[in-house]
Amino acid sequence: MASLQDQLLKAGLADEKKAKAIRSEKRKQRKQQPKGAVQVNEAEIRARQAREEKAERDRQLNLQRQKEVEKKAIQAQIRQLVETNRLDRSRGETSYQFVDDKKIKKILVDDTMVDQLSRGRLAVVRLGENYDVVPEKVARKIIERDEGAVVVLHDRKQDDQGEDDPYAGYEIPDDLMW
Repeated sequence: MASLQDQLLKAGLADEKKAKAIRSEKRKQRKQQPKGAVQVNEAEIRARQAREEKAERDRQLNLQRQKEVEKKAIQAQIRQLVETNRLDRSRGETSYQFVDDKKIKKILVDDTMVDQLSRGRLAVVRLGENYDVVPEKVARKIIERDEGAVVVLHDRKQDDQGEDDPYAGYEIPDDLMW
């Protein structure tokens, strides 16, 4: 098989003078290079850079996809926690108002829920467009995953005895003078 140069000469597309000039130029380039040095091919360098840039773009894209998958998993965990631990508000007659995104929202709860919400034993959680009431422990687990999902959770007071209050049965008279 003849080289491309020979084929071009036979076809009459190139002349002998040009072929000799090109051969001598290649020989000069080889002589000028130090021994053991590899001839630098610009096309290879550009191809290698393009591969590295593509690998970096792919890596960034994979990181972004992984973050989205983690975010969806966290949202699914929050949804499951809320759906399994929500308290029944069907008997609610008292409106409980709270602030969410600079807007005042209102949900109906019963009187014991209002008391427990104010003491920090219950919390209001946003799940999509709906609001649910969950126990404090569940709200703390939700906060670990996403702080924005818990809308209302008051801090518990140190003197709050709650259901274990030994004086719960004793009423304070209205006319008591200190």
